[in-house]
Amino acid sequence: MRTQTKILRFIGISMALITTMLLHSKMSKFSVGSPDDDTSISTDKQDKNREPSVYENIYNPEALNPFFEKLKALDSLKDRKLNIVHIGDSHVQADAMTNEVRQQMQALFGNGGLGLVFPYSLMKTNGERNVRFSSNISWESQKNTMSSNTETIGITGYSLLTTNKNFVIELSLKNKNYLFNTLKILTPKNKHFFELATSKFGVTIPPAPPTQVAYKTIAHKVQKGETLYSLSRKYNVQLSKIQSVNHLKGTNIRIGETLKIPTEKKIIEASSRERNINLQGFDLISNIDSLSGYTYRNLGGLDKVYLTPNAQNNNFALNGIVLENDQSGIIYHSIGVNGARFSDYNKCSLFFEQVPALQPDLIIVSLGTNETFGKLSAAQYDEQVRIFLQQIRTQYGDCPILLTSPPPSLFKRKIPNHLCEEYATILIDNAIKDNYGVFDLYSILGGVEAMPELIKQNFISNDRIHYTHEGYVSQGDLLFEAIKNNYLKYKKQSK
Repeated sequence: MRTQTKILRFIGISMALITTMLLHSKMSKFSVGSPDDDTSISTDKQDKNREPSVYENIYNPEALNPFFEKLKALDSLKDRKLNIVHIGDSHVQADAMTNEVRQQMQALFGNGGLGLVFPYSLMKTNGERNVRFSSNISWESQKNTMSSNTETIGITGYSLLTTNKNFVIELSLKNKNYLFNTLKILTPKNKHFFELATSKFGVTIPPAPPTQVAYKTIAHKVQKGETLYSLSRKYNVQLSKIQSVNHLKGTNIRIGETLKIPTEKKIIEASSRERNINLQGFDLISNIDSLSGYTYRNLGGLDKVYLTPNAQNNNFALNGIVLENDQSGIIYHSIGVNGARFSDYNKCSLFFEQVPALQPDLIIVSLGTNETFGKLSAAQYDEQVRIFLQQIRTQYGDCPILLTSPPPSLFKRKIPNHLCEEYATILIDNAIKDNYGVFDLYSILGGVEAMPELIKQNFISNDRIHYTHEGYVSQGDLLFEAIKNNYLKYKKQSK
């Protein structure tokens, strides 16, 4: 992995030199002139419009100083937990890049627990790197990219739903380094939908009955300028579903081509709708603290628990589960939604309401790729960034925030995506004024000019949008090194 990271560093240094010079050139318009230039400009405005400093690939690292101060205390005293919350799209949902940062941060500062998890597999999507979920029923779901009804979509960008009162969800750890003593269940408005249980003798969870999904469709004739992505947005349907019903292997479509657009989903059970389970076979846990998500403490280092229904409810919704241990250290929460944009998070008020439940000491946001494929201008992108930051700060105050620029990608697997560079520029331009740091992943990887080398090194996948596991791990290592080195600089200067 270190060799791969060195390759990425070499690519970034050799290919991004011109990009970096252009970024500095664009930002030079904000440099403060002599006092005689315009005496009407206030000192405060001059300060906010100055060019941000950059050290070890992070622009305006001073915005992260409150986090570094807490990290310094943890480093020396070993007496607390710090929460890092990393929010993003499909680059984050797979938890490859974020898991690398998690592992390295915890190796250096201590393992405070796994953090936020969600049963992605029950929605038939990817995730769950360190945990495994199973259930005896099929669940309904909502996602912030698709749903117009966002009332139940919370901190993970997803919601798991059912009206079936005979269910169990089994949570078991794949990685035994994350035995948990504390478990927090996050639900809409903190409602007590679920009980937490263990089983002394073990429980066999019968698999959910197989389902067959049928779609009602409408016909759409492809017009000039339309893409599968724009059609998925227009009709509020997942891009993968359009591909599925039209038997498309890629994302290329032709002008004049008629596509089937799925507009309604109907689930048809291939066997009985229920596979009942005896809910009397579980030992319920009763020590609940409901101040911020209802919380179970003193669990004694578990690696498996069960969620069962609270019989007083008829409808059930799950937003996420937080796992912690009784040690000091870092908790690194990963929140990713395939296909998500800033605007998708911005429309979900419950997402922002649940941010305080994670008590973040640093928030990292990696969004922008899907905006580029939606052809949002840099100004439109910036507007959504500002809305997102405002809502975070309204709900949680001035928590340090680190934004990452989207990594290089290609339109239609061959056309350079220059919007990534435009987004990186505007993030850096506004870093001081809006008080955040920027990890410019786009330039670090070398921009679109480095695409041949990224392909050669097998760092980017065939769709030229997503990266391979090795590519994401190397990106995680680069992010960790940037945070670590900026912390060490802060620690040295604050002696």
